[in-house]
Amino acid sequence: MNGGRILIVDDEDFICDNLQRILRDEGYESIVASTAREALDIVRSSSVDLVLLDLNLPDMGGIEVLKKLKEEDPDILVVIITGYASVESAVEAIKLGAYDYIKKPFKADAITLIVKLALETQRLKREVKAFRSHHDGILRGKPIIAESPITKDLLEKVKRIAAVSDATVLITGETGVGKDLFARTIHALSPRSKDPFVEINCAALPEHLLESELFGYEKGAFTGARGKKLGLFEVANGGTVFLDEIGELAPGLQAKLLRVLEDRSIRRLGGTQSYKVDIRIIAATNQDLQKYVLENKFRKDLYFRLNAIPLYIPPLRERPEDIIPLAKHFVAEYNKKYSRNFQGFSPEAEKLLLAYSWPGNVRELAHVLERICIMHDDKLIDVHHLPKEIAQTADITFDNNFLSSFNIPLEGMNLEEVLDRLALSFIKKALQLANGNVSQAAKLLGIPRGTLRYKLEKYQLTGFNSNS
Repeated sequence: MNGGRILIVDDEDFICDNLQRILRDEGYESIVASTAREALDIVRSSSVDLVLLDLNLPDMGGIEVLKKLKEEDPDILVVIITGYASVESAVEAIKLGAYDYIKKPFKADAITLIVKLALETQRLKREVKAFRSHHDGILRGKPIIAESPITKDLLEKVKRIAAVSDATVLITGETGVGKDLFARTIHALSPRSKDPFVEINCAALPEHLLESELFGYEKGAFTGARGKKLGLFEVANGGTVFLDEIGELAPGLQAKLLRVLEDRSIRRLGGTQSYKVDIRIIAATNQDLQKYVLENKFRKDLYFRLNAIPLYIPPLRERPEDIIPLAKHFVAEYNKKYSRNFQGFSPEAEKLLLAYSWPGNVRELAHVLERICIMHDDKLIDVHHLPKEIAQTADITFDNNFLSSFNIPLEGMNLEEVLDRLALSFIKKALQLANGNVSQAAKLLGIPRGTLRYKLEKYQLTGFNSNS
């Protein structure tokens, strides 16, 4: 089959038989209705891509039928079949949303050309809608930065996974490691790259809304369902569905997703007919799904289906070689976005970025640098630009190293004197990082400026502007 289900609406058997033969020879599936009522029932109960509609029907005028068809499915394409005497009505129908019209008697070549163009238009409309509605953009200008051996190895795995376009993938890793970016890269490098990439967060919607988003619904399926709506599985047909935070999927939807994975078919809410879908499913989670299985929070059979190809993304702290290249990439991006001209980082700032543990991973790094680029307009990102929790990293690292190597002497020690010496070292380091600015040094130390001024006097540190 060429794809596309065509409804022929005409009360003349000869016309219907002729059209079905022409369409069948071209590889199209077609279905016939001899009345308006029958045609509307078919559109309500099954999937139709194109309607060939005669203007003269025994139970309703063609213009009225067109209006009702558009009410049922605003995206449905309708081609009018008309006699010479009804061309004016056909033109009126086009103004009301019909795609085109065919005059009787018609030639097979004319029918096949119009049908081909109409179905191509329908396909493009759905593809554009999918891209716009779900912000595809494939990679949205965000390539994977792979400088560490770990990430380079991951990228090679992604390339191999992408080549197998039907395999289900489960991406795991902490929040913020970039699971969505890896999913988009798999899609972009796969044979499905020209078809939609549809992303949905399973934790962002209540169960009943998520179900209707994934599977769609028929008119009247629930209060407010005034027309048919395609679900994301249908919208993504040919492409990829990315289910983020899959661990939050409700038990009822887990069973339905399992069915999709097993036979690649879906049924809309309120519908009786199943439809085949050609999609790859990529799921992601920051949860331990194996633990969820043991706790009966997640179906064991669904877990094994999703985990056909596992892909673990390590946290940023385990691949430090990526930190500075990522930081430079984000700064270049935000320079352009916010009209800034940062040229890079001071050596001290780079050391702090590398020393920090990045609990929020790549997302935290991006947000930190975006804030800096919004709030400042300098040449270099320096220590005083960094948030307190990062700027204090050097002190904490020094403290840990000091404690791990320090031994209490057998003859004893003066704790107050040691603490004073340690405090003096921290204050000198903070003043050095802050280029002598007392206010900034106080922020780095996490103490009020007045307290730092007092300690400067206590330790007889001079040469600093206590009002700065």
